[in-house]
Amino acid sequence: MKTKKQGNNWTAYYDPDTKRYFAEIIYTSREGREQYNYEITQDIYARLGTFGDDIDNERLIKEAKMTYSFENTMYGTLGPERVVWDEEACETMDRCVKKNEKKR
Repeated sequence: MKTKKQGNNWTAYYDPDTKRYFAEIIYTSREGREQYNYEITQDIYARLGTFGDDIDNERLIKEAKMTYSFENTMYGTLGPERVVWDEEACETMDRCVKKNEKKR
């Protein structure tokens, strides 16, 4: 199974060691940066990339459980600068991302 899928603003990961799925949505512009991490289901992972528009992929990801949020813009923060809802899921996703980048 493919362990990484990617669009313009989103990236999804499958970790075969833990059998868990994660996704991140990152928006970067001159105004600042926003990042949202999610723990997604196998069904969501399977459907990602099948839409013609990345907005539909992002909407699908947003149906899952958010585990992390970082919002910092030049106009002030849109919310808390950094919020972690599920520390264990965030750490597992970080390890999964690092494993995927080592495979390159």
